[in-house]
Amino acid sequence: MTVQTTTGLSTEQFPSRPKGMLPNSRFPLLVHRGAIPGGGAEAVRDRFRANGWLNNWRYPGIYTYPHFHSTTHECLGCAQGWMEVELFGRGGTRVRIEAGDVIVMPAGVSHQMVNQSDDIMMVGGYPDGRDWDNIQEDHITEETRRAAAKRIMMLPIPARDPVTGEPMLEWIDAPSSVDADLNGFRDGLDPVP
Repeated sequence: MTVQTTTGLSTEQFPSRPKGMLPNSRFPLLVHRGAIPGGGAEAVRDRFRANGWLNNWRYPGIYTYPHFHSTTHECLGCAQGWMEVELFGRGGTRVRIEAGDVIVMPAGVSHQMVNQSDDIMMVGGYPDGRDWDNIQEDHITEETRRAAAKRIMMLPIPARDPVTGEPMLEWIDAPSSVDADLNGFRDGLDPVP
């Protein structure tokens, strides 16, 4: 689903659900298209920092194996080139991002780079400069999954979107559970007629 934000930015939302041992998230993954016109590593990093997404890095892409973070949410800004990301686990949704696009990734969402241009350059950041962990899909045990789920549930919603600086209404208004639309309820509140 694509929506226009109050700033006129085109934002795509991708919902997810648990998949096998992967938690994914009750929050939609956001893709802000053309968020930082022209990209550029410094411009992307500066925007993230201005909105409280710190502990920044710059790298030619992201990991090429499916992984997720349980200690923080993450934003990924494409500073140069293009990258194709597979989301929500192996065989999941594929999204192509280009210079100037930003992905806002909820904790628990599996992601991996599956294709890229030769000149790809990504910039990352984390709300309030949180430290990130790296949980690989191929190495998850039941114990790892349970511990990760507990950490994810304890994370606060970031104060501001890394691109717009506005409150993250897409996450604030999200259902309280990934299963909130099941069992005859919508958004966990109103019975379905």
